[in-house]
Amino acid sequence: MSAKNGIPRVGVYVCDCGTNIAATVDVQSVVEFASGLPGVVVAREYRYVCSEPGQQLIRQDIGELNLERVVVASCSPRMHEATFQRAVAKAGLNPFYFAMVNIREHVSWVIKSKDLATAKAKRLVRAAVSRALLQEELFSRTEPVTPAALVVGGGIAGIQSALTIADAGYRVYLVERQPSIGGHMAQLDKTFPTLDCST
Repeated sequence: MSAKNGIPRVGVYVCDCGTNIAATVDVQSVVEFASGLPGVVVAREYRYVCSEPGQQLIRQDIGELNLERVVVASCSPRMHEATFQRAVAKAGLNPFYFAMVNIREHVSWVIKSKDLATAKAKRLVRAAVSRALLQEELFSRTEPVTPAALVVGGGIAGIQSALTIADAGYRVYLVERQPSIGGHMAQLDKTFPTLDCST
């Protein structure tokens, strides 16, 4: 399945994100650049890669072109990384063989010059492809977690944190190295501006 010299087969998908990206970045130029990178066997532009047809395009290419890695250049991973990992997994590829590049918030929304934005998008895509070539197969797992929290420091912030966590129903262990809690606040006589007793 691997390309020549054992280099994984990579697919790159660059999203227009409507006009969010395409208005500032020359997406076609980024796609042409990506198609010449090591290991890249397909590079495509798509209006909304996160849409169901966009995801279907990725799944189809994984099956037909025997892709072993997928790179998507689009919006924030916080929005759609899980979406694309699920799409890749549905096609039978390990979801951790996926890399995402944020060319919306990190490029098109912060750079006004089309030439500079396009150049930065190319650099980010090149970095993501390089990363994808080195990715190793990973698997999700679950581990038991003790439903408790350790708060280090019995100052005002530590006390408030401990109370908030306890109010949420968790056991809390508050640790303070001094013989009393309250931190520096407890050492004050009065507080400004009301002159209330600090304790």
